Amino acid sequence: MERIKAEAGSQNWREHRERLLGTTKKLDLSAKFKLPILPGAVQEFSRTSEIPDISNDVLARILESDSGLTVELLSLVNSSVFGLRSKASSVKQALNLLGLHRAKTFILTTAVKRAMSKSSSKLINLNLFWANNLERALFAREVALLLKADPEIAYSAAMLQDFLLPVLTTALFEQYTDYVDQQQRTPQLLCSYEQKRFGWDHATAAAQVALQWGFPDELICCLYLHHQGLALLLDADYATTSAAAVALSSLLPDVLSQSVQGLDQLIELQSRWPRFDLVSLAERTELQYREMGGDQVHYLTLKRRLEKKLASLGTTGSH
Repeated sequence: MERIKAEAGSQNWREHRERLLGTTKKLDLSAKFKLPILPGAVQEFSRTSEIPDISNDVLARILESDSGLTVELLSLVNSSVFGLRSKASSVKQALNLLGLHRAKTFILTTAVKRAMSKSSSKLINLNLFWANNLERALFAREVALLLKADPEIAYSAAMLQDFLLPVLTTALFEQYTDYVDQQQRTPQLLCSYEQKRFGWDHATAAAQVALQWGFPDELICCLYLHHQGLALLLDADYATTSAAAVALSSLLPDVLSQSVQGLDQLIELQSRWPRFDLVSLAERTELQYREMGGDQVHYLTLKRRLEKKLASLGTTGSH
């Protein structure tokens, strides 16, 4: 991987989505698991936003009917991480500053996270789970900027890449417990285990649920491909896209140890791709994580994990 492919060609995300999901059997998850229902305001906003030339006044009034969503949207938009030159004091201002495409992505992401945060899991510590998702999202955004890909799609897709796992690990507790037990003896990728055990994996399931909820095609593709790891950097279709950024974020350590060697792979990547400075990425990600309220006492950030790893290897991680 001495050279990362720099040009991935123009993207038609609808074609990519149809091709990717067309190769998998449609899953009827609703028959097996209790999936959250998105707030009525979000569903109405998603439908109404498809109307040609719809005004931000109309869309803002829809969102303002949900005060909780309004607060979360303004908090996200005004965070220093996203670096908007002006601050938004109303939903309409937020829509004007973000533009409809970005706003819709943020709103859907915020709504799903909010709905799934109310879930329970017998296997997953949800505080650490969402802390990890936030760090992955910020890391994916940094990588997307490096790749000159869409940073907002990368952020949202990385935040939601594992959003079904709390539901799945509760409904299929014995099977996922077996995975955790096996990880201690013979580590394997979670997606590989799911495919062998169920005939599907959480990445495919997440993409199909996102399609049902009307998410953008690019984000759906990111969800579907998020466990492809470094392979996407060598794929002409995805090498410099948000999907590659999300796939790299999936290699970060997580509560289920989905990719045991993920951190090692990222360290190896920086030795082959000079612009990929993992230490700097980890530092920026941790700073943004703290700025967005990430303060879980028992959560080990990527920066801290990387420092320990590099110390054990006797290196600082510099090129």
